[in-house]
Amino acid sequence: MNKTIQLQDLGHKDYKATWDYQEQLFQNVLDIKIQNRREERQDETPNYFLFVEHPHVYTLGKSGDLSNLLLSEKQLEAKGATFYKINRGGDITYHGPGQIVGYPILDLENFFTDIHKYLRFLEEAIIFTLAEYNIIGTRSEGETGVWLGVGTPFARKICALGVRASRWVTMHGFALNVNADLGYFDNIIPCGIKGKAVTSLNVELGLERVNEEEVKEKILKHFTQLFDCKMI
Repeated sequence: MNKTIQLQDLGHKDYKATWDYQEQLFQNVLDIKIQNRREERQDETPNYFLFVEHPHVYTLGKSGDLSNLLLSEKQLEAKGATFYKINRGGDITYHGPGQIVGYPILDLENFFTDIHKYLRFLEEAIIFTLAEYNIIGTRSEGETGVWLGVGTPFARKICALGVRASRWVTMHGFALNVNADLGYFDNIIPCGIKGKAVTSLNVELGLERVNEEEVKEKILKHFTQLFDCKMI
């Protein structure tokens, strides 16, 4: 079992180029697993964790409803945004500047074979990170991601989750709003959930800007503790 994870910060990178890169890493892990099974080998499978910030983009999961995108093609262009229908779970979401996106590409057979537990651990890493800023993040029953003010009229989502898994290999991941322009969420019904607001860490803290590198460090600290792994 390989509990070492290769960390890569891709900086500001186009969504499609990042998706293609994810697919390449994902397929590489799958190929090793398939070869191991076919040839009765035990070659180690690698794990990756990608940090990235995307230009304005809307993505729709495989079970999503296109009517949750409230913009036409021309309106998307006018806002400098792109749109992709992709192969993760979940409905529609937005990615853009000021948002920390994390894509763990893990062979869960190196950790545990439980997708439900995997999703809960991703949420937990964000919940623990928010707690360091004295913000209480929680789960909302039946809705993935991390929320604030659940059970009140002011419930709002701060982190979205959507993953794909095959043969226990994961891709896609989470998107935490840190300094995000929340106006872009007005153009969708986020995650297909009507009547729920979206927020960002800087808004909750009453700050113009939060140090994103510091937030990344906190996420990684909690992620490595939860997954009992080593980042290199």
